Amino acid sequence: MQGRYIHEDWLLETEAARRLYHDYAEGLPIIDYHCHLPPAEVAEDKRWETVTQVWLYGDHYKWRAMRSNGVEERLCTGDATDREKFDAWAATVPWLVRNQLYPWTHLELARYFGIEDVLFGPGTADRVWDHANEALREPWFSARGIMERFDVRLVCTTDDPADSLEHHATIAGDDTFGVKVLPAWRPDKAMDIRDPETFGAYLDRLGAAADIEITDLSSHMAALRKRHAFFHERGCRLSDHGTETFHAAECTEKEAARIFTKVRGGSAPDADELDGFRSFMLHEFAVMDHERGWTQQFHYGVMRNNNTRKFAEIGPDTGFDSIGDFEVGKPLSRFLARLDAEGRLARTILYNINPRDNMLLQTMLGNFPGGSQPGKMQLGSGWWFLDTKEYMERQMKDLSQQGLLSRFLGMLTDSRSFLSYPRHEFFRRVLSNMLGHDMESGLVPRDFDLVGGMVRAISYNNAARYFGFGLEEV
Repeated sequence: MQGRYIHEDWLLETEAARRLYHDYAEGLPIIDYHCHLPPAEVAEDKRWETVTQVWLYGDHYKWRAMRSNGVEERLCTGDATDREKFDAWAATVPWLVRNQLYPWTHLELARYFGIEDVLFGPGTADRVWDHANEALREPWFSARGIMERFDVRLVCTTDDPADSLEHHATIAGDDTFGVKVLPAWRPDKAMDIRDPETFGAYLDRLGAAADIEITDLSSHMAALRKRHAFFHERGCRLSDHGTETFHAAECTEKEAARIFTKVRGGSAPDADELDGFRSFMLHEFAVMDHERGWTQQFHYGVMRNNNTRKFAEIGPDTGFDSIGDFEVGKPLSRFLARLDAEGRLARTILYNINPRDNMLLQTMLGNFPGGSQPGKMQLGSGWWFLDTKEYMERQMKDLSQQGLLSRFLGMLTDSRSFLSYPRHEFFRRVLSNMLGHDMESGLVPRDFDLVGGMVRAISYNNAARYFGFGLEEV
């Protein structure tokens, strides 16, 4: 190969881009305000025996690519050995050129294992396997050690209202670990009434956590409010909702109570009842967040578990989801307008999975300014299928056309992997390169104090200010 793939000025195509990145973004701390890291693994300071365990276990992005390359399931989620799974990934990577997984893979090899001078594939698999497994023996290579090495200041995990948060308490009580690990409220199951049996089992679990017997809507809401207060006491300041679209149908409390009783009794709801109940619950959750000064996040637009056979075999979150095509504008307008009219619209971040919705969302968010709160209503970063150079740029360009890019909260990992922190570096390089091109072309002033300060704000300081975590700016 000619030169290194990952190098000091990687992705930085102009002199201005290089200056913006190296002088203003490089080495900034990380606030990862939305991720799916297991808090138990942080509490126990998890270590790994092989590179496969830390690199491939639970990573449905990689599984999806491997399946597309003809790799059988046993080498993705099945009973193959760690080395067999590793070799299957090595055989797939050369076919991924221009897929986002290609740069991610090599950036992870460079930043975690110091492997910067090879392209990963079958011919280099032995070397990478041996070198990476040796690196795992380093004292710093543990869940906590990784977070400290990448200067992570704060992480928000994704937690169900019924979760005990015992692992968060363990982490918070350890004065030797300086990274804040806070819960984030994800109450999707508390409004998912599609299957009465599943919903009933969940209510039993939620009721046990709240020490409230849930028999009707009133006791359901009492349990949720009690758990919401419990999360707040444990440092939670964000909620997150995963939904296909926004639900804003007219549904009174009386009607929601009737639907709840029907489902609690074992009868499935019809389509209108499902939409009505979800609409009632989303509004109630939004009110709870506003009352406690939280930020509400909405991740919407995914069609999940499309392969019903694979869902039956290996379950959800295994790589069989896709971009959905749902109505967005009208229900979103009704949802936000009602909360705004009531004076109960919390800080809000919207993440879309369909790139066609960028401008729709940004123009909608501009209808609900935050008064004295700068940047109250946020178009979230490119998420999941849009977590690529092209779509990161597209999201920021669309945001800047109708909003305030300088107030943007920047990157998060949205990941289950401790090897995902270089995604922040990738984002910061993309941001610096985009603005560097703008400076070179005269689209923005060639003022490095102005534009460099913008890069620094988007990369870290905006998030430090926005959420109320008590973090200092840098």
